[in-house]
This record gives sequence, C-alpha cells and structure tokens, in this order.
Amino acid sequence: QVQLVDAGGGLVQAGGSLNLSCVVSGRTLSTLSMGWFRQAPGKEREFVSAITRPTGGTIYADSVKGRFAISGDNAKNTVYLHMNSLKPDDSAHYYCAASVWNIELRYARRYAYWGQGTQVTVSS
Repeated sequence: QVQLVDAGGGLVQAGGSLNLSCVVSGRTLSTLSMGWFRQAPGKEREFVSAITRPTGGTIYADSVKGRFAISGDNAKNTVYLHMNSLKPDDSAHYYCAASVWNIELRYARRYAYWGQGTQVTVSS
C-alpha cells in the first residue's frame, strides 16, 4: 500500500519561500508520477504541479509557473515543492498525490494515493 506523508507548510510573509516535502512509502518513487494540489477554503481543489515518471518531465499551473519548482529524490523516496515569491493567493492546504499514470496529471482523478496535506498561509 502506497502511503504519502507531506510536510513543510507554515506561515510566511508575501514574497517569502517555503519548501514542501512528500515522503513516499510502499512503492519506489521512480515508478510513480507525483503531483501537488491545493485547496483553499470555499474553493475547489486545484492542480499546482506534477513530475512525470519515468521521464522526469514537469508540469505547472500557470499561476505558479516561474515561482514554484517540483523535484524528486529517488534515494530518499521524496518529492519536493519549492515555493518562492509567495503571494496571499497561494494560501491553501497543499496535498501531494501519487499516480501510476504519466498522462493527464493535471486531473485529480489520475491520482490514486493522497497525503494528508499541509497548510500554507501567506500573509500580506
């Protein structure tokens, strides 16, 4: 059974940075595509970023392109979301997710496994 434990959220001022992590257990990271989603109160869950396997290609939502970067460390079985130039609109609960697919990774339905999420709050 694949399990995901995400962490690294917190409170940060606008313009600041945070690094989220997601530790994967039960399956080798190199066999999974990984994504990050976020959900703010009263809003639908939205795609943030994904990294595809086995190519390692990355995908970003337009709202975070150029500010966020996704990466994976196979040795640690961990995927990261490096968030820079944070804005108040980035405030949300962030979830990592794992998929056995490498297509349509912008869609939550492609992901079978989800972490519990970590809260990111950006103050203005």
